[in-house]
Amino acid sequence: MALSTSSAITLNINGEKHTLPVDHRTTLLDALRERLDLTGTKKGCDQGQCGACTVLVDGRRAVSCLQLAVASEGREITTIEGVAQGEQLHPVQQAFLDLDGYQCGYCTPGQVCSAIAVIEEHAAGWPSAATTDVRPEAGVPELSAEEIRERMSGNLCRCGAYVSIVQAVAQAAASNTEDTEAAA
Repeated sequence: MALSTSSAITLNINGEKHTLPVDHRTTLLDALRERLDLTGTKKGCDQGQCGACTVLVDGRRAVSCLQLAVASEGREITTIEGVAQGEQLHPVQQAFLDLDGYQCGYCTPGQVCSAIAVIEEHAAGWPSAATTDVRPEAGVPELSAEEIRERMSGNLCRCGAYVSIVQAVAQAAASNTEDTEAAA
């Protein structure tokens, strides 16, 4: 008896459920772009090295070219199309616009999704390779330019907009901190 090589799966993307048949070898990236017409997520290297395909899976960043669609079933997936609140841009998107954190724009969706996760990881106190004191009692490290560069290092920009990207992430993080403090 031959085993089936495809399944019907339900993906929860940007708060909407999508049921579709997929070959078990279909990546999340290909399911998003080719099956669901969510083309904001870009295909760059198709090897997990450039970050252009970065999406959020259960709030954590993931390179969708390396994740199988069948392994994504039951998880909350957020693509660039789902980060804004209606017409209101996400603070990271607004910061990228304000500070020209893009040039050609091809890598921008992955950069924005990654930056959203970076800000959350930092706020949660997760250290990076650039964190000088990783002891829990040291508290949350400053989100310096060096920290941002290290945390965003999985996302490449072939145009070289890195200076503006770092500034945009810093601005969005500061905005996030101000919003958190105002709510307290």
